[in-house]
Amino acid sequence: MAQHLSRIVSAVREELAERKAAVPFPEIADNARADQSRRDIRNFLREGPGIIAEIKRASPSRGWIRKDLDAAGIARSYVSGGACAVSVLTENRFFGGSLRDLSEARAACGDLPVLRKDFVLDEYMLAESRVNGADLVLLIVGVLGRKTAEMVRRAAEYGLEPLVEVHDEEEMRVAADSGATIVGINNRDLVSLRVDPDTAARLIPLSPSGALKVVESGISSHAEVKRFYDMGADAFLVGEAIVRSPDAAGTIRMLRSGVYNKESEKERIEWKPRSS
Repeated sequence: MAQHLSRIVSAVREELAERKAAVPFPEIADNARADQSRRDIRNFLREGPGIIAEIKRASPSRGWIRKDLDAAGIARSYVSGGACAVSVLTENRFFGGSLRDLSEARAACGDLPVLRKDFVLDEYMLAESRVNGADLVLLIVGVLGRKTAEMVRRAAEYGLEPLVEVHDEEEMRVAADSGATIVGINNRDLVSLRVDPDTAARLIPLSPSGALKVVESGISSHAEVKRFYDMGADAFLVGEAIVRSPDAAGTIRMLRSGVYNKESEKERIEWKPRSS
């Protein structure tokens, strides 16, 4: 594991140890299992591509993006813009996020599904994801390795749907073997942090049959969304392009339709029907 990724994972482990000391696993697990209801992202994938809009304060490659971000307020704007789900980055030291952001976004989202995006390492993090309102949880094959399949099974025990993230062909095989029903194809290399759109172009056709395909990183225009949607992608996880925008709802509409004006959206969208 590259040095900077190792530093992030080490930081996650340190803060996780503190949370485990404060709230023992049996307590948080019981609370998490008490509510098995889940908002299904499939119910929010309208005609055309879905946008999973991310609440993201910072990143290792960009530094602070929006330090004063109001999680509840921006979540409401994502709902208004027609997002199919809200992603909340909860890692603190490198991304400036928190579980509080997750719970506040959940309270503001109504029926919209919420994804916890973090470097999820074990069952405790699955339980706390559920307790704080997540419907989906990110599982990164590049971090979990052979543990991926076990974590996919554990997630289901807490009523969570895993979004299993891959970066190359071997990780796609791991995702397929894990039984993942949602696969995230990340264009950003976790080692170099470089973004390569050809990653999604190469891996979309290799996704497990029937799985939802989510393209992550480097998406900032309608043309990019349309390109990958036509290749078979179902949804797009977009952070920086939306968070930096003074009009988050308009940016979500633009990514889907090419225009900001909500009333003009239907006039401009001409999505090809999916083959059955």
